[in-house]
Amino acid sequence: MSQPGKVVCVGRNYAEHARELGHAVPEQPLLFMKPGSAVVDLRSPLAIPTDRGACHHETEICLLLGRDLRRADAEQARAAIAGIGLGLDLTLRDLQAELKAAGHPWERAKAFDGAAALTPFLPPATCPDLTQIEFFLDVDGQRRQTGHSGDMLLGIVDLLAHISAVFSLQAGDVVMSGTPAGVAALQVGQQLRLGLAGVTWSTHVVAADA
Repeated sequence: MSQPGKVVCVGRNYAEHARELGHAVPEQPLLFMKPGSAVVDLRSPLAIPTDRGACHHETEICLLLGRDLRRADAEQARAAIAGIGLGLDLTLRDLQAELKAAGHPWERAKAFDGAAALTPFLPPATCPDLTQIEFFLDVDGQRRQTGHSGDMLLGIVDLLAHISAVFSLQAGDVVMSGTPAGVAALQVGQQLRLGLAGVTWSTHVVAADA
């Protein structure tokens, strides 16, 4: 998988996820980034750190940009989508809580190698209605997360337009659009299955420090 220029992530874009972690629903999207070095192919074994506390999965619709966006309108934002897939925003939750309590940035908990596991991207025509995308994550055969793009606080097109007004997006960038409720810690040996638009991908969890 080629490395994107940057991965832009959106926090608390589903109200139920914000509530499950005890956070207020934000008035505008909470944005942060992962470097290209965090990106791995989700179909490979999912290597997680095992020496830095709990590592949570956050399953998200991911958007691959095919053209640059700067202060884009809705039409431009929609036209810039070159692919749609899924990703796991891996989060060292205990470490993140410590960083938040100290008023420090989150990169140590969010930007480590392998922290952005992405599926291959499907053609945009696979999901013609961006407000009606359903997706899921199964862990060891049990449904762990289910999501629907219609439940986003800021929908896909408006989200891309908003981000492009904050800073420029470039062709090859990836936007991870937020996770629904159901995040939980991963364990070495677990089998994961993710699905979007009738396509599924599978992986299993291994220790990064093994």
